[in-house]
Amino acid sequence: MNKLVESADAAVADIRDGATLMVGGFGLCGNPENLIQALHRKRVKDLVLISNNCGTTELGLGVLLQARQIRKIVASYVGENKEFERQFLHGELEVELIPQGTLAERLRAGGSGIPAFFTPAGVGTQVADGGMPWRYDGDGGIALASPAKETREFDGRDYVLERGIVTDFALVRASVGDRHGNLVFDRSTRNFNPLVATAGRITIAEVEHLVEPGEIDPQNVHTPGVFVQRVVALTPEQAADKRIERRTITKEA
Repeated sequence: MNKLVESADAAVADIRDGATLMVGGFGLCGNPENLIQALHRKRVKDLVLISNNCGTTELGLGVLLQARQIRKIVASYVGENKEFERQFLHGELEVELIPQGTLAERLRAGGSGIPAFFTPAGVGTQVADGGMPWRYDGDGGIALASPAKETREFDGRDYVLERGIVTDFALVRASVGDRHGNLVFDRSTRNFNPLVATAGRITIAEVEHLVEPGEIDPQNVHTPGVFVQRVVALTPEQAADKRIERRTITKEA
């Protein structure tokens, strides 16, 4: 039951070229930065990444994007990363954009063993009808477009079929965890990390504060250890390094 590994590099050692990878976090909040840096050092490439967003130009998953280690990204929001825009428009990156609520539900479905579900989100748009650019040809043309999806009517309303997502690996960052893999996420880091943690065949968690099994009240566990295969304990310096895209404060009167 001891899932503790000695380092982030050891935790990602078996992630190979072409792997499918799910990464937690919301913006830069809750990103598993140390596991991302370990992947960067490993120089693994042709990754297919599923995450809410791709970080900024130089932080979060943007580190892997800058190093050209990503082949395809499935995400909801990409507005903070100019290099992402450049690679996409120049035909260097395949991108599948998904409504944020649909992405969250696809992750939840994958982690729950549900292969597909119907949702009204996207009906009547390219999300359902197809034709959304996934990859450009570099000259302004579309090299690859999304296919049409199955739609069905329920009680007089149209719905589109969406598939659950399961990946080879999932990377998350938890505020508290134990060596059995039980995890607790703090505040905004709960947005996607708990969903991601359930939907990877192998889930790796970097943990800011490692405690002994039994110290976490069971009713406070957000992700049970059964979903987690590896745990990396962060140093105090690593745990204190937390990023956000923009810091906004109220001026004193």
